[in-house]
Amino acid sequence: MAIIQLGAQQYTANNIFCVARNYLAHAKEMGSVIAEEPMFFIKPNSAVLQSGEAIVLPSWSRDVHHELELLVLIGRGGRQIAEADALNHVAGYALGLDLTARDVQAQAKKAGNPWTLAKGFDGAAVMTRFVAAEGLDPANQVFTLAINGQLRQAANTQDMAFSVAQLIAWLSGKFTLQPGDLIYTGTPEGVGPIVAGDVLTLNWPGLVQESFAVV
Repeated sequence: MAIIQLGAQQYTANNIFCVARNYLAHAKEMGSVIAEEPMFFIKPNSAVLQSGEAIVLPSWSRDVHHELELLVLIGRGGRQIAEADALNHVAGYALGLDLTARDVQAQAKKAGNPWTLAKGFDGAAVMTRFVAAEGLDPANQVFTLAINGQLRQAANTQDMAFSVAQLIAWLSGKFTLQPGDLIYTGTPEGVGPIVAGDVLTLNWPGLVQESFAVV
């Protein structure tokens, strides 16, 4: 399992919860709508890809897409966590990519099957280094993804349908959250394909800027 370093503290990457739709413009570009409650899927922790590692495209897909997201690292677990207390359970934040084998996902959707293969392959949960949660307001953050120097996605967490606190409260009402759990909080519009040779740069001004090569 992947080890996440946050200052002097280490966490073992545990459950990876991902919001399927959390930005209105992205839902529209995918031909979907945002429901009254969050919709989550889970990636295996073997999907984690960390700083310094290259993105290796799976041989069985011809259409892997990037999805830029804010990541939440749970530092203190719990169940039935109140929304007002939810952010006190966060140890840190990072930027990440929910990589998706879009052709495989489309086939699964058409057949009414789960998306596990399309979302859970090795390296499909890309993450930068984490920064401490203390003093950070996740409801007012902007960050971007550029590919080969060209801007592809820009996010403002004010545009989220469900805030980080709401996501934690909802999840903890259905699952017992544990230290090391990760939450991918959804992607804005602008998702698209990546190919070998691309360099993906994730930028959270003043906090994180990291690049990942695709091979």
